[in-house]
Formats: sequence, structure tokens, C-alpha cells
Amino acid sequence: MNLVDTFSEFKTGKNIDRPTMVRVLEDVFRTLIRKKYGSDDNFDIIVNIQKGDLELWRVREIVPDGEVADDLKQISISAARQIEADYEIGEECYEQLFLEDFGRRSIMAARQTLIARIMDLEKDEIYKKYQDRVGEIVVGEVQQILKREILVLDDATGNEIVLPKSETIKGDFFRKGEMVRGIIRKVDMRNNNPIIIMSRTANEFWAKLMEQEVPEIEDDLITIHKIVRIPGDRAKVAVESYDDRIDPVGACVGMKGSRIHGIVRELRNENIDIVNYTTNKILYIQRALTPAKVSSVEIDEENGKASVFLKPDQVSLAIGRGGSNIKLASRLLDLEIEVYRDTDQFEIEDVDLDEFTDEIEEWIIDELKNIGCDSARSVLALSRDELVRRTDLEEETIDDVIKILEAEFKEESSK
Repeated sequence: MNLVDTFSEFKTGKNIDRPTMVRVLEDVFRTLIRKKYGSDDNFDIIVNIQKGDLELWRVREIVPDGEVADDLKQISISAARQIEADYEIGEECYEQLFLEDFGRRSIMAARQTLIARIMDLEKDEIYKKYQDRVGEIVVGEVQQILKREILVLDDATGNEIVLPKSETIKGDFFRKGEMVRGIIRKVDMRNNNPIIIMSRTANEFWAKLMEQEVPEIEDDLITIHKIVRIPGDRAKVAVESYDDRIDPVGACVGMKGSRIHGIVRELRNENIDIVNYTTNKILYIQRALTPAKVSSVEIDEENGKASVFLKPDQVSLAIGRGGSNIKLASRLLDLEIEVYRDTDQFEIEDVDLDEFTDEIEEWIIDELKNIGCDSARSVLALSRDELVRRTDLEEETIDDVIKILEAEFKEESSK
């Protein structure tokens, strides 16, 4: 039974530095020595990591026969000459020890200690290595697909990485053996085991993909001010150039979209709006609501709100499917954006939808507001089919709402 073999087995392929391994090995054997002899003060341990060799030597002063006062530090001349014939009194006697001298039970205990220590070292090294790589892109092979997570093997190191289903993009579908990209989001310790968490939804993943595709970002000529996303659906990114000769939006999109297309494919056809950052808030709002064309903007700084006025045909573009465009624009600007129709159709006798809460449920009113309809006439200005198409309301519900609103104006005209 060879303790050194255990060391060699774990050393192979493990990124544990040499001084640390030497220290661990010495600690294990000094513990073994102390258990047998009571002290390790007069013992030398020589470790050769490259060869996997280890030598144990007991060192004692040679004294005349009958004058040994401390058996741990001294040895009689006659006993010394049994080890090596030419020893003399006053010299140091070097006696080599072998594992067999310690007994099978002690060796087994030492072996288990060594295995445990090396495994702990390996865990610490993995934790430190990946902790330093948080925010970096990692590529791995799908090994196992579980109910709540996907287990991935790091293509570079072979370490296991966890991709939670909650960190995947809508539309992600992986099979065993496929390659997947993401960023290292964090590293946790669970039951003394390092757990490396991978993410494809983090904004940092988007930024790293952009950095790979756009050299100007890597060279700090263009900076990403802010990223807001609905992963797999839509993203808005504010960019700024520090070089007047560089168009930041054009540089990020690339010739005929060459740079952005790779990112769009990686993110499952996520709709990406690149916005040119500016300190002019009104202009920034107009850019953030792309592709809609804004007529005018009023900003309420005190309450953190912005009122945006658009032509009727631009309202749905500003709001976006499911309200995604206006939600992301609000997050990009840290403002609550409210959309209003800029039209001559608003008359004095128009009535705010909130006035109909006795007849129309609030959630229906909220649904209408989400498409830019905040008054009775703004709803009636749209056809029945358009209201059905742009909201999540049933046809019968739309018909009821139209009847209630039309009745209001019939009553007004009959007075």
C-alpha cells in the first residue's frame, strides 16, 4: 500500500499548485509520525512531486552506549552502526522509515486524510478559479437535462456547470451533446461543494456577445451605457461613442446588420434596438421609443414621469407587442412613460375611461390603456377588429365596451 500513489493519482490533471501539494503531503505524514512517535521534531520529509516519490528520515544524535537520555533525539553508537557501519559518536544518524513501519491501520487513516485534503483543495481551487471568471463567457457541452436545470461540462476545464432553466432564454431547447454558451453568473458553495451557475438571460451575457462582435467596444471607443431586456423577446441598448468619427449605432449593427445578426441568432431572434445615448432627455425618449415617431414630449422630473404624444398610427408601435417597447423604454430611461394620442379628434365632451369604472371592470380599462386608449373617444376611434387584435380582450367584451361608450355620447347629444 503506497500513500504516494494516492498523491500521484490526485495530482494528475488537478490544477493545484506545487507548494500547496507539498505542504499537504508533509502535514499528512507528520501527523502519521506524531501518532507513532509522539513528536515530529527530529524527522525530515522529502517530497519529489514530479517523480511522485516521498522519503521519511529520522534524525538523531549518536551518543555512547548507555548514555541515551532522550530516545526521540538520541541513539546509541551500537544501534547507529547497525544502520550504517561507519557512524561515529557526535554525528547525526539518518534512519530511513518506510510506510510499512507505521502499520496498516495508520496507513489507511492517513490515506483517507490525504484524499479528503486533496479533494478540499480541488474544490477551493475550482471556487477561486471560477469566482475570478464571473462575468466571462463560457462554452460547454450539455451532459444532462433535468427538470429545473441543465448540467453542462466546461469545454475548457471539464468542470461541471449548472444552467438553471430560469436562466435560459425563451425558445432555448438543448439536447445532450449540444454546445451551449452563456456567462458565469455566480459561484456558490453548497455543502462544501462549489456550484458554478451559468446564465443566458443576464445583461452581462448580451454585453459580452456585443464586445466579441464589435471591436470598438473592446477598444473602449464605444461604451454600453445600459441594457434592458425581456430575454428572447426584445432588448434595448444605449451606446455612446467617444470618437466623433464613429457612429455607435452603425458600428454595433455592422454592414447590412452583419455584427448584430450573430447576437440575434444566439439570443433566439431577440428583437434588438440599439439607441444612441444622449443627455438630452427629450431626444433620448424619442430614440428609446423607436420604431415609433414621437410628436412631442413633456417631462415631469419631480414625479419621474414623461408624457409622450404620438399620431394615432404610431401609438401601437410605441407600446409594442404586449407593451414590451414602452416597458423597456421606461426601464432604459428610469422614467414612467405615458403615451397619449396627438389628434384633433379629442373634443371637449370626451370622457376619461376612469369615469366608467361603475360599468367597465378596471382590468379591462387597464388593457385599453396599454394600447394608448385612455379616453372614450380614443377607444371609439379604433375599429372593433383593431381593438380585438391589439388587446387580449374577448370580442364580446369589446362589443360591450363599445356599446357603453357610444351610449354615453348618445346621452350627451340628446340633452
